[in-house]
Amino acid sequence: MELEAGGGAVEVATAGGVVYRVEVPRTVVERLPPSGQQVELRIHHLMREDGATLYGFLSAGERNLFVLLLSASGVGGKVALSLLSTMPAPRLARALEERDLAILAQAPGVGKKLAEKMAVALSDRVAALKLAPLGPRDGDAAASASPAQSAVRALVALGMPLDQADAAVQRVREEAPDASSDELIRKALAQR
Repeated sequence: MELEAGGGAVEVATAGGVVYRVEVPRTVVERLPPSGQQVELRIHHLMREDGATLYGFLSAGERNLFVLLLSASGVGGKVALSLLSTMPAPRLARALEERDLAILAQAPGVGKKLAEKMAVALSDRVAALKLAPLGPRDGDAAASASPAQSAVRALVALGMPLDQADAAVQRVREEAPDASSDELIRKALAQR
């Protein structure tokens, strides 16, 4: 398939000449090859009473997480796409698993109540997806993630996009696993 990217959707042309409009998360758009090049997308076809929409992903894990998100009450294609556009699939899976409501609520269209409903409904089921780990994690996620979660939240509050803040904090944790949230914030900002 060849693609032509634009906004949150791509037009995919098949070898037979048929062109499909496929909605894709921002995190996927950022990893797509240049327009006109070949790409393989995993498609989810969502049927609703007002129409049908195709959603595309680069990995089966991303698509499976999207489908899992759709199974939560109050989550439709638009909200699931927003969540996967806000953060990479492994980070979203970890936020669901750890029931990190503040991170989940960063996505447009997701408030505290919806984040809580999703976390309760999906936290036990997301581990079965076996997404690639995002970065090093200690055995006790609640205790070890606390300074990192605080640092990510602070960086986001300072205006850094969530995916960049999370990646910066993870890089600092690789170098200094026992760093406090203040140290994580300072070192993450110094990397910019």
